[in-house]
Amino acid sequence: MSSLEKHVRPYSKAIVRLLKSTVERNSNVWDDIINYRSEIQEYIRQIGLELIVKKDEGFAFVKQFEDSEGNTLGLVQRRQIGFETSIVLVVLRQSLEEFDSNPTQLSTEKFITDSEIKDELELFLPEKFNRVKFINDLNKYINAAVDLGYLKEISKKDSQTKYQIHRIIKEKITLDILQDFKTRLQGYVESV
Repeated sequence: MSSLEKHVRPYSKAIVRLLKSTVERNSNVWDDIINYRSEIQEYIRQIGLELIVKKDEGFAFVKQFEDSEGNTLGLVQRRQIGFETSIVLVVLRQSLEEFDSNPTQLSTEKFITDSEIKDELELFLPEKFNRVKFINDLNKYINAAVDLGYLKEISKKDSQTKYQIHRIIKEKITLDILQDFKTRLQGYVESV
């Protein structure tokens, strides 16, 4: 028996995947996360992480524990994102919130096209903001949202791309953060 076989647990692959990214319901380690949830939590707790499982929404991820001052052990790097990408994320979060508030929706998944994102942004951006440059660079900011895991490309037809808004955005951008960002954006516009 090799050293690897001796030390691997039935949920080891699930932990490795969770340390790398969000795990979705269709993943080959999803059942391990569900079945060994307490064992995984006990293991990762030792390195300052918490397992978050959103079974109904179909994803799981790890979150760093914070002390009273907001410090962590630093295992998971925080990514600095630009102001423009933040605006895209806020619009996506707002769009998902509106979708979830509509009781007539039959689907639980929110889909959006790049032109719909552009339209939403046009309504969201204040008058004094440099809209032309922002819209010209929009694909770069949408791709950043994809890279961060908040958008998933579903299809591409002609010049139109369809995305699914990943529900993890609700965990990362709470309603309080959403409101705070809107307030800051308004303050930025008034200062320009």
